[in-house]
Amino acid sequence: MAKVVIGLSGGVDSSVAAYLLKQQGHELTALFMINWHDTTGVLTGDCPWDNDLMFAQLVAKKLEIPFKTVDLSGPYRKKVVDYMFSEYEKGRTPNPDVLCNREIKFDVFIDEAVKLGAEFVATGHYCRKETFVKEGKEIHRLLAGSDNNKDQSYFLCQLSQKQLVKALFPIGDIEKPEVRAIAKKLKLASADKKDSQGICFVGKVDLPVFLQQKLAPKKGEVIEIDSEYFKTKNFQNFSSLTKAVQPFLFSRNDGVKVGEHNGAHYYTIGQRKGLNIGGKPLPLFVIGTNIEDNIIYVGQGKEHPGLFRKGLFISKDEIHYIREDLKMSTGESRNYLVRHRYRQPLQKATLHMKEEGLYIIFEQLQRGITPGQFAAWYNDDELIGSGVIQA
Repeated sequence: MAKVVIGLSGGVDSSVAAYLLKQQGHELTALFMINWHDTTGVLTGDCPWDNDLMFAQLVAKKLEIPFKTVDLSGPYRKKVVDYMFSEYEKGRTPNPDVLCNREIKFDVFIDEAVKLGAEFVATGHYCRKETFVKEGKEIHRLLAGSDNNKDQSYFLCQLSQKQLVKALFPIGDIEKPEVRAIAKKLKLASADKKDSQGICFVGKVDLPVFLQQKLAPKKGEVIEIDSEYFKTKNFQNFSSLTKAVQPFLFSRNDGVKVGEHNGAHYYTIGQRKGLNIGGKPLPLFVIGTNIEDNIIYVGQGKEHPGLFRKGLFISKDEIHYIREDLKMSTGESRNYLVRHRYRQPLQKATLHMKEEGLYIIFEQLQRGITPGQFAAWYNDDELIGSGVIQA
């Protein structure tokens, strides 16, 4: 058996993961991360972690495992929150949970765990790891969780072999209802605790208020683009890779002004809430943003053609492989399953590696492809690689 540090968050998933590890006979220590102190924009108005800390302490006491805390708020602000602000300022929509796993949970947190003598670090993620030997070298596979409704492999799409070597995912092969049942049977404090929502370690936030810490409000126009406009333009021209991934570029004269907003950098493709514009037959969705001119473009209905794209592009320096042995060569094409946001069903696509980067062309049009988010590609249930969507 090994010395294991479990990242105990106070939620039911990490609580049951801790129980399972103890049952397996590991020498276990619980470590709780404090990553955020500021309550600006947090909807509860409370400290984002104090309630979780109480639950984590109760679970550790019940399971009779040592409990410690570590304050990682400095690295978290620098590596996750400052990155968020920078991306939104550029008009891109980052995924802080992916960054949090890469930069905090499986980086600085591992360093802290090693200081406590850990051989492995465990989390409550719904994913699996398999290890095999190829040409004398250990290779770690990151697999989707057995519970299709809770699979969280996407959030780990930026991990490396170096990070996976120390990772354990005790609940990856069981389903959420069973996790709840185990917690209730053990009478753990977290058994009925709701799953966390919002930004990793920050919580549920009013995003514009949260972003105003760094990005000042700025009045701008909301322009509605009628769906008929797309019939006059050759937007579905997929004759080349560059045309297939080209985002829609609108101008003020392509539509009509229907309202105002407080900053284009607060909005993202596919967003419905927060526009505060009524009186339309169908709900309005964001179909484009122009940060330089501070304009938001919207369209009516969730099937508006402006929400759908054929492909996406990832620049060469943003491509990441979990399986280094499966890197694509320039000029090579492969078929994979791809998702470009969490909880999206995997989509059939062809990946084309070119000198400038990776073109991902989907079999079917995709809704809400958003620059700044991560696209991750799978071979069956194995996550092979990922990258930040540029266009």
